[in-house]
Amino acid sequence: MMNRTESSMRVLGLGAFAAGAAMWLATPATAQGDGLAMLSSLAKGEWTIKQRGVARNRKICVKTGTELIQIMHQESGCSQFVVEDGAARTTVQYTCPGNGYGRTSIRRETGTLVQLESQGIHKGMPFQLTAEARRTGRC
Repeated sequence: MMNRTESSMRVLGLGAFAAGAAMWLATPATAQGDGLAMLSSLAKGEWTIKQRGVARNRKICVKTGTELIQIMHQESGCSQFVVEDGAARTTVQYTCPGNGYGRTSIRRETGTLVQLESQGIHKGMPFQLTAEARRTGRC
C-alpha cells in the first residue's frame, strides 16, 4: 500500500510524462509549417551548383526555390516533410517511392547565394552532397 507522498509522486511523475509526451507529439505538427518562406525569397533564375569535391558544376532553373531541395532526386511524386523553416535556414526530409530518400538543409547567405547539405539514398546507393549554389543568370 502506498502512502500519500508516494501516491503524489507517482501522479506528478505521470503528469510530467504526459506533458513531455504532449510536447513531443506536437513538435512534428509545428515543424511541418505551411510553406518555405526562406526559399521563396531567393532570386529566380539560373543557379549554378558547385559541389565540393566534384569538378563539374550543375545548373538548374530556380522558379520557386524548392528546386534546391531534391538535387539528387529530381523526379516528381516525392513526399516532403519540413523539419525547419527559418529566416536563414530550411531543412526538408523527403521520400521518393521506389528511388530512395534524402534530407536537405539550405542555409541562406544572400538572396543569390546559399549553402546546401544533402544526404540520403538514391537508386539504392548512399549519397552525401555539400555544395554552394549561386544565381548566375536567367533561365
